Amino acid sequence: MNQRLKVTRCTDLRRKTQGPVSIALPAMLCLSMITNTLQAASPKELRKLSPQEVQKIEKAVPKKATIRPAGQRKLLVFWRCEGYFHESIPVGNKALELMGKKTGAYEAVITDDYSVFTAENLKQFDAVCLNNTTHLKFNPKATPERCKALMDFIKSGKGIVGIHAATDNFYQWPEGQQMMGGKFTGHPWGSGGTWAIKIDEPNHPLTAAFGGKGFKIKDEIYRTDAPLYSRDKQLVLLSIDMSDEKTNSVKGLKPTDADTGISWVKTYGKGRLFYCSLGHNNSVYWNPAVLQHYLDGIQFAFGDLLVSAKTEAGAGQVDTKPKSVD
Repeated sequence: MNQRLKVTRCTDLRRKTQGPVSIALPAMLCLSMITNTLQAASPKELRKLSPQEVQKIEKAVPKKATIRPAGQRKLLVFWRCEGYFHESIPVGNKALELMGKKTGAYEAVITDDYSVFTAENLKQFDAVCLNNTTHLKFNPKATPERCKALMDFIKSGKGIVGIHAATDNFYQWPEGQQMMGGKFTGHPWGSGGTWAIKIDEPNHPLTAAFGGKGFKIKDEIYRTDAPLYSRDKQLVLLSIDMSDEKTNSVKGLKPTDADTGISWVKTYGKGRLFYCSLGHNNSVYWNPAVLQHYLDGIQFAFGDLLVSAKTEAGAGQVDTKPKSVD
């Protein structure tokens, strides 16, 4: 096994590895495309959170696991960016770390090193979390081993968890996008606005954190167009609520935006996928309900929280025509 992956605690593998295989990736991290002014420059190292930020996260993380793990679970948190770098990545990493430690649901291992994606290295993990990754280099022609390792991982019965920009990946790998259940095609609901979210499956265990009630949240919401996004292919748990006037009045909306999934689950082969669009803004990671939703999704991906990933007949139907706003 690659020595750089041998860790016993949640850590950034780049900084902790010793020996001849020490990782020298800082210059290869999330490179910004200078031709695109919307892309943020990526740091050589992730910033350290302030004590105040850590305190907010610690206060918000669930106190215990929703269900006792079937075994000692290990979650790979992968945060590499080849496109836009989200400033919330270190906040999300810390939330995932602290949530695993506090609840005992899993141990988090954090890295941005592509070398983890081999069949041998992935054996130690029960799920892979893509934390705001963008434009990952997975190409069946250029990186066939990498693609096969991740696809075999989920199809064999393991889990994938996607946070926010996890759907902004796999542009040279169609099966990877099919696995995710959606591809980023825009965000008319920007990070500075507060948007309405509805609960599509109020009785589902993975939406229990919201008490069956819709809510509003300040965050950036991703559009993921059909046909990759489809309620026939996944169980949509949360979606945009077009009955809210502000949410339905942003510029650039399309008729199909009325069905914009926020969170969903699906099976893929013998494995499971959980995705949630929430996670652009730092404050999302000290929202107790959202963190509980993520914990439940992670435990679903592990196979510990055995819940349905299929919708009942007639459930989840939406009106695909946005309401007019005077």
